[in-house]
Amino acid sequence: MRRACMALALTAVMPLAARAEPISVSLESSANVTYSGSATPGWFSIDLGELALTGGDASATFLIDGLKHGSDYTVFLDVTSTSGLDNLRFEVLDPLDADDTFDPEEQPAYVPDGYSTSNKFDGLSFAQDSGLTRSATFVGGSATAVADEATHRGDILMFSGLNGAEEARVTFGLRDTPGERGFLLRISAENGGAGGGVDTGQTPEPASMLLLGTGLVGIAGAYRRRKHARRA
Repeated sequence: MRRACMALALTAVMPLAARAEPISVSLESSANVTYSGSATPGWFSIDLGELALTGGDASATFLIDGLKHGSDYTVFLDVTSTSGLDNLRFEVLDPLDADDTFDPEEQPAYVPDGYSTSNKFDGLSFAQDSGLTRSATFVGGSATAVADEATHRGDILMFSGLNGAEEARVTFGLRDTPGERGFLLRISAENGGAGGGVDTGQTPEPASMLLLGTGLVGIAGAYRRRKHARRA
């Protein structure tokens, strides 16, 4: 009996890291990058390790699987570049399935077979509205984060204003609402403006446009009635 109690006690005090979630992360493809080490999943966190950019148009695509249903994960990544960092673009790519109705018909050339850009209803996002940190910090400052995850164009997170830094520590969130799906996370380095294809405003969806039009009609009708009453 005493041995059984001791075994239970040892199980209770085991380090949490020893029982980390069965998340799998693998580098599926890359161009002009060197990936150091391997990803380290923890309790609702993933440390992707270090990504060194070694040339122009650098990109890396990771396959991530095993995220729990409806949970938000904090992701960490160290990015380096001897030529200096400008903009870093992160995008979620969704596996082809029944929730791709709203995906753009013409997909970007970098999307591999079996996947498509992520729409607003597929449950994949950079942990939208979770409050998790989105930052890219470097010696002397931090980048500006802009996200587009409220439209069907895709789930995109852009960090800009790295000011030529040679290394940065990037932090952001990920969510797979249904859970247990293998999706892609594409990381690319971009030069130029902060936009990078990210929609910084809210584009009304058809339903919103209908409500807006109905509201304008109502206002116009009220104005005509008021004007008619004054004449009477």
